[in-house]
Amino acid sequence: MGREMQNKPEGTLYIVSTPIGNLEDITLRALRVLKEVDLIAAEDTRRTRQLLTHFGIQKPLISYHEHNERMRENSLLEKLREGKNVALVTDAGTPGISDPGETLIRRAVREKITLVPIPGPAAAMAALSVAGLPTDRFLFYGFLPSRSEARKKLLDGLRRRPETLVFYESPRRLPSLLEEAREIFGNRQVAVARELTKVYEEIRRGSLEEVLTKIEQDEIKGEVTVVMAGNTDEASIDSRTIREALREYRKISGVSWKEAVERVTENLGAPKREVYREGLKMKEEMEKRE
Repeated sequence: MGREMQNKPEGTLYIVSTPIGNLEDITLRALRVLKEVDLIAAEDTRRTRQLLTHFGIQKPLISYHEHNERMRENSLLEKLREGKNVALVTDAGTPGISDPGETLIRRAVREKITLVPIPGPAAAMAALSVAGLPTDRFLFYGFLPSRSEARKKLLDGLRRRPETLVFYESPRRLPSLLEEAREIFGNRQVAVARELTKVYEEIRRGSLEEVLTKIEQDEIKGEVTVVMAGNTDEASIDSRTIREALREYRKISGVSWKEAVERVTENLGAPKREVYREGLKMKEEMEKRE
């Protein structure tokens, strides 16, 4: 029995990170804890059983996932109160990070049950480490809304954030996300990582436009992590500059508002959504004066 699992009135809840693909990424400490606990709560018992079998570990397993969280939490907390040690694992990565576990962990904290993190693989950290973008400050946002309008609203709220942005996304929605990001953020740098640590691991880097072109040509499969550059002072273009450019195009070229927006977006490299917003305000102001 490891030093961490000494006898005490209440058990310990271990938050155990497991490989996101390559089984060699599991830590020696994680293996020891999984061998020593009394019970393992797993997102998918079949997948966890495969992991345990690979390393010759035999332990009682119960399912704990988004559809039975509330039902399972009471029984898990009761076992912890009885002095049982429990390991919480997900299909891959760190429990509670865009995976089941957050509510159980919160309840354990409230009830003053000992929690011990067993760190290890996380797709967000793996992708960020090889994206080639700033890592001193980053904002992890997990899975974005599935509906386009909700996703655009969220992205619009992030467009001025200077931190590198990290998202999880499905292959099916990836083209829509990149297109919407290009419209709202402008043509920022991005890295799209798929199937990290697995046989078909692939990382595509470039501008949003370049990466979007690449993925439209090839079918994207597997789990995807998107790392996107944040807003920088150099890339920031204030509304006054945008308005002056729109006014010049309208005055000199006599083009439509739509055409002016297109030209200013292209020439300034500003987010199309922002240029459109300023153009709409200018148009409404002019109509009120007439």
